[in-house]
Amino acid sequence: MNAHLLVPAAGLGKRLLRSEPKALVLLAGEPLLIHTLRRFAPLGLVHNAIVMVPLHHESTFRAAIDRAFPGAHVQVCPGGAERQQSVARGLDAIASDHGVVVIHDAARPFVDPETIREAIREAECHGAATVATPCADTILQATQDHFLEDTPDRSRLWACQTPQVFQMDLLREAHRLAAKEGRAYTDDATLVLRHGAKVRIVAGSPKNFKVTTPEDLRYAEFLIKEGSA
Repeated sequence: MNAHLLVPAAGLGKRLLRSEPKALVLLAGEPLLIHTLRRFAPLGLVHNAIVMVPLHHESTFRAAIDRAFPGAHVQVCPGGAERQQSVARGLDAIASDHGVVVIHDAARPFVDPETIREAIREAECHGAATVATPCADTILQATQDHFLEDTPDRSRLWACQTPQVFQMDLLREAHRLAAKEGRAYTDDATLVLRHGAKVRIVAGSPKNFKVTTPEDLRYAEFLIKEGSA
């Protein structure tokens, strides 16, 4: 499998009400990042993975990764102030111009390895793929002063997850154009879509949620304790 794993982990734990970087917050006694990387180990993607971390925290991340994955040669590099900058720096650290790039949030510790495989297959076929789940709730679009403006068709709405997977040359060119234009995007699937690529949607799972709040962390602890993660 010619795939390169990038894990943006430069976020801080403010919404988790923690002082340490978010990816180092402990879940069942181990950092969130370690749980997440284990999901990619069966595919051989931890070896030579690249993790983008907050500036001045490189040594702490390095120690945690080396304890969990001795000999895996995971690269740790400083991330940026925004996700797009972190991914761009991770791309710069990849020596190869071939294969696909797999981008996954450090705080999504329960992604299914088979979902990862399917996203890679779809990206190899179509150029780009993102994992997402169909929206179960009715979504309301509001005006700036909080009045109902529209109700989009729920049957066409998906909640974005990761991994997002891209052919290497496509992602690099899209990032180059975004930087040249000075445009910022919150995820890479939207970035490549805005620069002309089609993005295949791969159905994910509600368990592939992002740990963002203390309530999310407690739920993640519960899933591990019950053995249902």
